[in-house]
Amino acid sequence: MSVDKALQLAKDHGAKYVDILFGDMFGTLQHFTIVARRLEASLFEEGLPFDGSSIRGWQGIEKSDMCIKPDAATAFIDPFREQPTICFFGDIYDPRTGQRYGRDPRSIAHKALSYLKSTGIGDMAYFGPEPEFFIFDSVRFQSQPNAAFYYIDSEEAPWNSGVDTGLNLGQQIKHKQGYFPATPADRLMDLRSEITTNMQTMGMEVDLHHHEVASPGQCEIGIKFGTAVTAGDLVHMYKYAVKNTCFQHGKTATFMPKPMFGDNGSGMHCHMSIWKGGKNICAGNAYAKLSQEAIWGIGGILKHGKSIQALTNPSLNSYRRLVPHFEAPVNLAYSASNRSASIRIPHVNGDKARRFEFRCPDSSGSPYLVTAAILMAAIDGIKNRIDPGQPMDKNIYDLPPEELAQIPGTCSSLEEAINELEKDKSWLTAGDVFTEEFLDSYLGWKKANEVDVARFRPNPLEYQLYYDC
Repeated sequence: MSVDKALQLAKDHGAKYVDILFGDMFGTLQHFTIVARRLEASLFEEGLPFDGSSIRGWQGIEKSDMCIKPDAATAFIDPFREQPTICFFGDIYDPRTGQRYGRDPRSIAHKALSYLKSTGIGDMAYFGPEPEFFIFDSVRFQSQPNAAFYYIDSEEAPWNSGVDTGLNLGQQIKHKQGYFPATPADRLMDLRSEITTNMQTMGMEVDLHHHEVASPGQCEIGIKFGTAVTAGDLVHMYKYAVKNTCFQHGKTATFMPKPMFGDNGSGMHCHMSIWKGGKNICAGNAYAKLSQEAIWGIGGILKHGKSIQALTNPSLNSYRRLVPHFEAPVNLAYSASNRSASIRIPHVNGDKARRFEFRCPDSSGSPYLVTAAILMAAIDGIKNRIDPGQPMDKNIYDLPPEELAQIPGTCSSLEEAINELEKDKSWLTAGDVFTEEFLDSYLGWKKANEVDVARFRPNPLEYQLYYDC
């Protein structure tokens, strides 16, 4: 969308306010609002000032002045506001240099695309993210020196089959049997449809929606793909639509990878293809009708499959999901139509749709860092012709122990992923896409505010196991 069309969109909808959005280093969506009279063509060139020292992991107070430039192409109407509001995602700039800010995830995704072009491998990369999420009826949690607990509830959950509510109608979903149940077991169809309607009002293209495998309220809504940059915008818009629609209905939504023990977690599988001159370079005559370049790209992702997790699986909770037996992609292997491998090559009709799917990522961090990291790993694989080895065309979960031991696995903790990235990061810093400064700030924050904090706190399970010692 051009600047003129964005201004016309605001006029057509009688916008009274303009919301400026951006995602921080850790995936939290931030915003501030200006009155509509300030929405002029010059705004997209000059940008708006804000305090960068108040954003986690960004500027020190001595260099706190930052600038955000709205991207006219991202304009959408907010369906949740009482006052007519038009929204824009923005890119962060350092006003002292006039350059994109190196710690802005959206700018990093822009730089990854520019680096792709500079290599001559391709001129565009497309990503199809598939975020999963849970809708709960209530959630309570606390972590204090004298108490720690969480409590979630869902009317769909099997633990409610015996609850005396005065009128318990049954129809609860059994654990791990939530995939595609019809109503009345699927009690969230109308809510998902409303979320989908709101997404379309926001300008998103939606294909389908359905209940997912986990019993209490796990859902997925299928959206159209985007570039390494716009796919990140779409994930932020997706989460915004889900959370706000649920909130309006007195429910709560979470994109935590593993909010509940004993059932499937939520991932964000990412489909990827690289194009050059209008042609999909992932299509070819190699394995599963992929090109040799695509096979090398897979090799790059598998080679860096542990270090990439600090960006694609960036939370402590991510590693509660990455465990065997819950359809989790814990095996760093590739295969066609095989969901037990971390990279799946889906069956598609035609070369335009030819792609591969990296199944490890989740939605607990910045979606721009996910797409940028996957692209950089694939570029490294293609540049260095990294051989991923033979495909694993069998159910990896059922392999005997001696055979399974030959397949590399994902990290078992966030601390391990951080340590792996600190040892293996040159593929990210190529072309100055991810700067050393960004990685130091990002990993330093993760260690100090997540890994170390969790290390020193007992959890309720430890009381169950050890209180009587």
